[in-house]
Amino acid sequence: MARVIGVANQKGGVGKTTTAINLAASLAVLEYRTLLVDADPQANSTTGVGFDLANINVSLYDCLVNETPASEVILKTEIPNLDLIPSHIDLVGAEIEMINQPDRENVLRKILEEVGHKYDIILIDCSPSLGLITVNALVAANSVIVPVQCEYFALEGLGKLLNTIKIVQSRLNPNLQIEGILMTMYDGRLRLSNQVVSEVRKHFDDLVFETIVHRNTRLSEAPSVGKPVILYDADSKGASNYLNLAKEVLQKNNLTKVSIEDKIIE
Repeated sequence: MARVIGVANQKGGVGKTTTAINLAASLAVLEYRTLLVDADPQANSTTGVGFDLANINVSLYDCLVNETPASEVILKTEIPNLDLIPSHIDLVGAEIEMINQPDRENVLRKILEEVGHKYDIILIDCSPSLGLITVNALVAANSVIVPVQCEYFALEGLGKLLNTIKIVQSRLNPNLQIEGILMTMYDGRLRLSNQVVSEVRKHFDDLVFETIVHRNTRLSEAPSVGKPVILYDADSKGASNYLNLAKEVLQKNNLTKVSIEDKIIE
């Protein structure tokens, strides 16, 4: 059964979708069968791996509301080993339509259980909110990656999200763990970036990933051509950062197939 990892932070603009796309692509390149679930109505993960929303006929919305099996919705991307459950703007209305469903917090978990045996890792790109869809993602997940932008405002929302995770742990998913806090948009030239990283490491210690995602032009450009950065520019700093993150996630979950020497890319 696949390891299910949510990528969540209720604050927007911290690199959730960038992380979901590029971590999924990096895992696939490392030959792990990976499913990316776009649980954000903005559908940026869907376009970010090369799909035109005008051509999406069925999406996660149909799984959640119309009980369409996940196997009928999954799309193959241009990267071997990487599949996608796409999103659609209709997902905005799913929370209202699900409100009277029995066991409504467990809908996504049941959907993913049907296809979990086909994958090594399932990544869920959550929307920047703490609504019912995000709660579904946290209930379905074994763990959560929390991207945090290297700015002080990003730290303010971190406490709220960790509190939400605790509530989900106590009431809905006692096995939910924090996979790690990921520092994103880091600029080593700025004292502020270094201060924020230091502050987060001081407070959260082992929960913080060793990998830090740097500000990188190629990483920002890649979505405009519908490609993960590893396809757009494999030699870029962004591609290297996310390959390192993929290896760190695999090591944490004892899934790694790579040798000790290959675990970290300089």
